[in-house]
Amino acid sequence: MASTGSQPSDIDDIFGFFSDGAPPTKKPRKLLPSLKSKKPRELVLVIGTGISAAVAPQVPALKSWKGLIQALLDAAIDFDLLEDEESKKFQKCLHEDKNLVHVAHDLIQKLSPRTSNVRSTFFKDCLYEVFDDLESKMEDSGKQLLQSVLHLMENGALVLTTNFDNLLELYAADQGKQLESLDLTDEKKVLEWAQEKRKLSVLHIHGVYTNPSGIVLHPAGYQNVLRNTEVMREIQKLYENKSFLFLGCGWTVDDTTFQALFLEAVKHKSDLEHFMLVRRGDVDEFKKLRENMLDKGIKVISYGNEYADLPEYFKRLTCEISTRGRTGMAREGQLNGSSAAHNEIRESNNIRTLTALSIHDISEHVHTPLWLQDLYQ
Repeated sequence: MASTGSQPSDIDDIFGFFSDGAPPTKKPRKLLPSLKSKKPRELVLVIGTGISAAVAPQVPALKSWKGLIQALLDAAIDFDLLEDEESKKFQKCLHEDKNLVHVAHDLIQKLSPRTSNVRSTFFKDCLYEVFDDLESKMEDSGKQLLQSVLHLMENGALVLTTNFDNLLELYAADQGKQLESLDLTDEKKVLEWAQEKRKLSVLHIHGVYTNPSGIVLHPAGYQNVLRNTEVMREIQKLYENKSFLFLGCGWTVDDTTFQALFLEAVKHKSDLEHFMLVRRGDVDEFKKLRENMLDKGIKVISYGNEYADLPEYFKRLTCEISTRGRTGMAREGQLNGSSAAHNEIRESNNIRTLTALSIHDISEHVHTPLWLQDLYQ
């Protein structure tokens, strides 16, 4: 049968075009049932370098550890804080990809005189130079990612990040919402965060640039938290009882800080159900990552073949999860309301029975709503 009007013909279907010459819309990637069925309060969002790089791609320091150290080194050189030989030594280490944690540690030590007064260190100045004016460097597609994260937070999800920046907090402030930045130096607040008493707080496990004294590059930098058994127990309970959703993280689970906090004391990791959203990219690398993560209880999910696919995918996922979360809360409310109604009916029946038995001092025998007591006066 020949095609008529605007209906696509067989030839149109073969070439992937409709009769008006427009290409078909890209078929959205399906959402994994075990992930989209989660409620926001069942999730802990783990935000990695990939998210910050997507939000503000023009800031090299947000893209990688190496990019951050290079940016700090450039700032130190601009402020004339290093001798020529010292700067050459650091540049050589970066070029040769020496242990970046050690390079960063040595650079920070060089910029920080031996004093406990953080204000007197040049490290703080370099940090502020590197992360200067982040608000103006956010791109719209990146803001869409942050909007989805913020929406899940407001519906009960917890958020932690390995990043030093505060892009999420800045975006929230622009939307008229206040988020608190936490780091591991404040054990009391970290404990409250793990107990879900500070849901609108972002836990920066490496620290945040606005508090240089809280920045840690190695587990030795936060021994106070590691030694606090109450805090550690609550943190590890999160990994055992909730689902972590890794965004822009790659190999974050190999991060020594993350391992010390969540993985080392958790047994039977493969019995857990966590998720990692990644770009499919190289097929062999994707398969390798998926196999490696399954042993840690993490399902690796592809959001698409391009980085640009993530915002739309995550937006659809957020809408699905948030809808289920609201449905769940409404159902709980109905159940609670139904239970309360049954209790009042039961109490009302008790009152009628007691009244029939001429028991006048009702309050001694049953806890009765005031409006029912008035009814039987």
